[in-house]
Amino acid sequence: MMNWNQLLSNKRLGNEELPTKEDDRTEFQRDFDRLIFSAPFRRLQNKTQVFPLPGSVFVHNRLTHSLEVSSVGRSLGNDVSRLLLEKHPELKNTHFTELGSIVSAACLAHDLGNPPFGHSGEKAIGTYFSEGDGQWLKDYVCPETGDRLSDEQWNDLTHFEGNANAFRLLTHQFVGRRKGGFVMTYSTLASIVKYPYSSNLARGKRKFGFFCSEIPDYQRIADELGIIRKASPDGTYRYARHPLVYLVEAADDICYEIMDIEDAYKLKILTLADTQRLLMGFFDEKQRNNILSRMRTIGDANEQVVYLRSCAINCLEGECVRVFVEHEQEILEGCFEGTLIDHINPTPHQAYRDCVDVAFSKIYCSKDVVDIEIAGFKVVTTLIDLMVEAVTHSDRAFSQLLINRVSSQYDIKAPTLYGRLMAVLDYISGMTDVFALDLYRKINGMSLPIV
Repeated sequence: MMNWNQLLSNKRLGNEELPTKEDDRTEFQRDFDRLIFSAPFRRLQNKTQVFPLPGSVFVHNRLTHSLEVSSVGRSLGNDVSRLLLEKHPELKNTHFTELGSIVSAACLAHDLGNPPFGHSGEKAIGTYFSEGDGQWLKDYVCPETGDRLSDEQWNDLTHFEGNANAFRLLTHQFVGRRKGGFVMTYSTLASIVKYPYSSNLARGKRKFGFFCSEIPDYQRIADELGIIRKASPDGTYRYARHPLVYLVEAADDICYEIMDIEDAYKLKILTLADTQRLLMGFFDEKQRNNILSRMRTIGDANEQVVYLRSCAINCLEGECVRVFVEHEQEILEGCFEGTLIDHINPTPHQAYRDCVDVAFSKIYCSKDVVDIEIAGFKVVTTLIDLMVEAVTHSDRAFSQLLINRVSSQYDIKAPTLYGRLMAVLDYISGMTDVFALDLYRKINGMSLPIV
């Protein structure tokens, strides 16, 4: 069984001996601040969430989504901490009082590894290797070094995962950085790993939490925090989740579904009546009457939707806190099944499922969303193909031009084939939608720099 005292550590991966600095911020608040001021976080502003980047109507991008998830995550962490401290008063003078800060920082980081163009970009990378022009790399032997991809490394490429890439980004030692990456605390890092196993278990549509190159990092974190390692006869690395992962996941799920409904209303994909019906579904009759009474004082329809959305988020947040507290024992034993939302009361759970169903039937299949997925798929696939060609045939003239364009922080000239390919994915997944599209146009001769 895991225990809170060990699970909450402010040691920093890669710099464990770093002394705690003396000011009013805790180490977990420092995690939050490092993320807020980082370039990868700022680039989320120009990365698609679901809908195309805003025109006349502002909808969510990865940055605004991450900020909202972080806000909900802080509330979840603070409420869980308050309630469980009544049950475990011995934790009063420990890091347990900082759950809100840990979850909030982890929520900020949860989407850092997503490539441009949302899930379409993520899918484009994996399918380039599994069913596209990159299949030849499976049996390719590098003429310079004689090495080839192992089965585990091939799994990393064919099942490319934004979650695993976020963990890589936060722990990876980029060229020229002595300690590498963000040097985050152990507990914040563990809290973003929703799928605590490597790509060997990513069969079918299954996701995973870390590439094989980061297995030692996760093992180190798990050992330090006392995260349970589950039986794995086939030699794969599978762990129980860090308990705070459930709160990060809940914050993401809440914001993702509820904010997509609001955005769909703004874009006139959903009518006002449909939006109100979906959001009212979270409440019983008495609660609905109270909400309707308040809504009569709000004249603007858009503001009514905003109010309803805030009520729905508050409902789900309270439900998830209750489930976490009630199932604390199972969570610490590593045997809790499903998400927190799976266990909430029937009325809000059905309302949440209704939102999911509408999102898949009317939102994710809408013309604007599909168009951006098609375009993003083409852009990302083309860039990968050109960069893979460059790093596997670096002696060619055009390859040299492409390689020289890559920032020196990416180890594009790594000594192994896997290292070079992962550097390509580091480079491309870090791009914004706008940058990727601009590079695509320039490489294809569709635009030229203005002198």
